[in-house]
Amino acid sequence: MVRTFLVFFVLLSSFMFAQNKLNVIPYPQKVEFLKGEFIIPEKFILDKNLSKPEREYYKRYLGEFFTLTYGAKEELHLVQALFPPSIVPLSKEQEQENYTIEISSRNITIKAYTDQGRFWALQTLIQILKQYKPVGKIPAMKIEDHPKFAWRGMHLDVCRHFFTVDEVKQYIDYLAMYKLNTFHWHLTDDQGWRIEIKKYPKLTQIGSKRKESMIGAYVDNTFDGKPYGPYFYTQEQIKEVVKYATERHITVVPEIEMPGHALAALSAYPELACTKGPFESATKWGVFDDVFCPKDETFTFLENVLDEVMKLFPSQYIHIGGDECPKTRWKECAHCQALIKKNNLKDEHGLQSYFIQRIEKYINSKGRKIIGWDEILEGGLAPNAAVMSWTGVNGGIEAAKAKHFAVMTPGSYCYFDHYQGDPQSEPNAFGGFTPLDKVYSYNPIPEELNADQAQYILGVQANLWTEYILDFKQVEYMIFPRLMALSEVGWGTSDPKNYKDFENRVISHFKILDKMNVNYAKSIYNISGKVIPSNNGIAYELSTSQNPNGIRYTLDGTVPTINSKNYQAPVSIPNSLTVKSAYFEGGQLKSAVSSQDFIVSKSTGKKITLEQQPSENYSFGGAFTLVDGIIGNVKKLGKTWLGFQGKDVVATIDFGQKTDFSEIYFNTLENKGSWIHLAKSAKIYVSDDNKNFKIIKEIGKEDIQNAKGKIQLKLGKQNARYLKIMIENAGIIPSGNPGADSKAWLFVDEIGVN
Repeated sequence: MVRTFLVFFVLLSSFMFAQNKLNVIPYPQKVEFLKGEFIIPEKFILDKNLSKPEREYYKRYLGEFFTLTYGAKEELHLVQALFPPSIVPLSKEQEQENYTIEISSRNITIKAYTDQGRFWALQTLIQILKQYKPVGKIPAMKIEDHPKFAWRGMHLDVCRHFFTVDEVKQYIDYLAMYKLNTFHWHLTDDQGWRIEIKKYPKLTQIGSKRKESMIGAYVDNTFDGKPYGPYFYTQEQIKEVVKYATERHITVVPEIEMPGHALAALSAYPELACTKGPFESATKWGVFDDVFCPKDETFTFLENVLDEVMKLFPSQYIHIGGDECPKTRWKECAHCQALIKKNNLKDEHGLQSYFIQRIEKYINSKGRKIIGWDEILEGGLAPNAAVMSWTGVNGGIEAAKAKHFAVMTPGSYCYFDHYQGDPQSEPNAFGGFTPLDKVYSYNPIPEELNADQAQYILGVQANLWTEYILDFKQVEYMIFPRLMALSEVGWGTSDPKNYKDFENRVISHFKILDKMNVNYAKSIYNISGKVIPSNNGIAYELSTSQNPNGIRYTLDGTVPTINSKNYQAPVSIPNSLTVKSAYFEGGQLKSAVSSQDFIVSKSTGKKITLEQQPSENYSFGGAFTLVDGIIGNVKKLGKTWLGFQGKDVVATIDFGQKTDFSEIYFNTLENKGSWIHLAKSAKIYVSDDNKNFKIIKEIGKEDIQNAKGKIQLKLGKQNARYLKIMIENAGIIPSGNPGADSKAWLFVDEIGVN
């Protein structure tokens, strides 16, 4: 039934955007400006027939703008109207969230099919009020709006670091502000079990704490020596959060990890493992070999856990993880091997599929569905499962083509634990480089899908893993402003061609976040540097979200001042030097000082090709990153490294003419906890025609290990136009290492030649 809500306001809202452009995020599907304007009255009169919960709801969200009073329909200048025709035919889900706002000279009318639609309309209206507050009037307009995607989600990991009920509620409020409708709550992992299960009290007595925590960069391998926990949510607290989210029309999807990421659970109930233990909650980050053993007592345990979980969470989907499950223990386990044989499974990947399908059958029997990370595709997808595609887009493509629903959350666009600005000037993060404009550029519908297959893409989600996020202020820093870009992508109104318009709206919303005391990242104010080819060498292109005339820079390593060189065009880098840059406004420093060291060699800026491309998560700058004059920071795997999973690096450098050289250098990383291994070998070749190559140097695993990945090779006197380097990936990770039996990562930074 159509529900019509009329509102007569005392408004207060911010400056009109240029040319009647609303400062609304996500931007509505259709905005039509009309003649006239709505003058803000002194009192805001609500329908006296509103229920008590509705009155409280309006008081909470509109009370900051005006004094609320209640009156009869006549006082409201009620306009009777049918819900207007939709812009496009709507699905049932879209109809649930559809709304219109009509602002005339007499009143403001909200129309919606459901309370959820009205709630989203209210979020839009609040943003309009804040925009037009200073001028005291709003231009007449009509907004017709609905989301494109049914699933618009944000994830929060509370296992690596824990957040209080009040902080989780605040997180949910942030989602509601920007019309995200799904909260994915990651409640169990190796480092902590965070949900009370009454049948298994040791899960929280033992599994909710760890003896210490890793701190700093992973490669430092340092720990704080401080016990962490016990931290968990009681079932009453869970109910409180779910109720809070429901009132904001947000679905809470719980995640109970299986069969991997189970160390915290095994620390409490070691009999559920393939070996005897003892186990303890992980103190390091990464992936661990000890996982749930697929035996009857394990399934009984998990079914009992899920029974309690499903009573607490009314969501249609229950997330069962399914990611990063090493098969080491299963390979060595007599029971697992017998189970593989008994069920005619191909291998341990087939056993993972058996595990997931058995859990799915149980959850389906309770009227629910499972969703899991894309590794649940291993060995065959469970019949009714949905896939959360994180390792890239292929998992979502495979699921959709098989007529399974998928939520797109590829790490390269949707992992908010990645750096969002220059890693050198950002707090320590997991790695990767996902700035605001990249999030905004994402299209959740892969090009490989036809129209029928695309219907299986439920939507989009961003994930916040918290290994390097110690408190809630840092949570805020990592999600804002990227959450705004995600919201517009999910709503379906993002347009990368108009990114600057979106960025201007983001900056206007910073004023809102300031009033809320939100610790948002100001990375878009900082100077962004990009190395580009220039005159057979390189140049450094600087940019900022502000007026580029405000950029000042130095080339001698000194901190720039207002009197330093004014940036006009990309800065030529003829030799090794340090560029420092900053943004000034009104004579004052307004940004962090960005610093970049360049080491120029004979390969710097030269044409380079790769036979195999890097992983999307670690591909910033593509092949050119290997000849951009920047040595990678081993503690910050941001935009200075290329990462290859299971692939060799085969790079060919074209000097442009025959060139004398006698040395080559490059770096590879070792970070086994993150599945990153040193190269297995390296071979150097030369050629004059790019067809016939001669090998001139070869080194093996022992030499690379002795050099700790920092390779510097003497080649003798060479004279050639082309140089090819083949850096061999470590291959399959051996037993006894995190991620055993999975493909190793190979990270490479700069290939320098002298």
